[in-house]
Amino acid sequence: MLKDLSQGKVSKQILTFALPMLLGNVFQQLYNVVDSAVVGKFLGDSALAAVGASFPVIFLLISLGFGVTMGGTITVSHFFGAKQYDKVRRTVDTMNIFIGIASVFFAIIGIIFSDQIFSLIKLPDDVIPLASSYLKVYLIGLPFVFGFANISATLRVVGDSKTPLYLLIFSTLLNIALDLYFVAVLKLGIFAVAMATVISQALAYFAAIIILRKNELLNFHIKGLVFD
Repeated sequence: MLKDLSQGKVSKQILTFALPMLLGNVFQQLYNVVDSAVVGKFLGDSALAAVGASFPVIFLLISLGFGVTMGGTITVSHFFGAKQYDKVRRTVDTMNIFIGIASVFFAIIGIIFSDQIFSLIKLPDDVIPLASSYLKVYLIGLPFVFGFANISATLRVVGDSKTPLYLLIFSTLLNIALDLYFVAVLKLGIFAVAMATVISQALAYFAAIIILRKNELLNFHIKGLVFD
């Protein structure tokens, strides 16, 4: 899993590392595209407007999470490059706990104030309940989104950009299948579209944890945490 990017031809190393990240961004965007396409086809214009109104809120929260993750991974990359592996472990453990707490906090705030948020942006009254329903279900899975982003960033720091891509492809394809099954087959409402996203992201997160548990350097060790 660990890869020294300083070894070998530089251009090849950069290409093989960056290409999976670029493809990952494409699949990440497919979440929103698929949700919008399924909702627009099977649930109507009001539901589509609700999903569209939720995306800026979701993007803001995810950006906050990614910002926290980026700060942690800079520290991890510094220690990893210096081969200070004990500090890598401690930093990864601290990041996991901090990201978990932050994601739960943001999720609770979003769930409590979802109606007020949509009222503030002047969403039509008939769309607010639909948007709130979608957002609340999505936010239940926010810890999985933050957690997966954190693990993916950590893996990339140690030179593995392919594993996050494979997991993202899996979760995206699963999200497509669940969207169609819940909405087209079971005839469920807009909340089911968000539920499909939560399930697919949760499974990707747990799969990432299983992968990390096989690596002593990146595995989570809560007993070893020391606050300083």
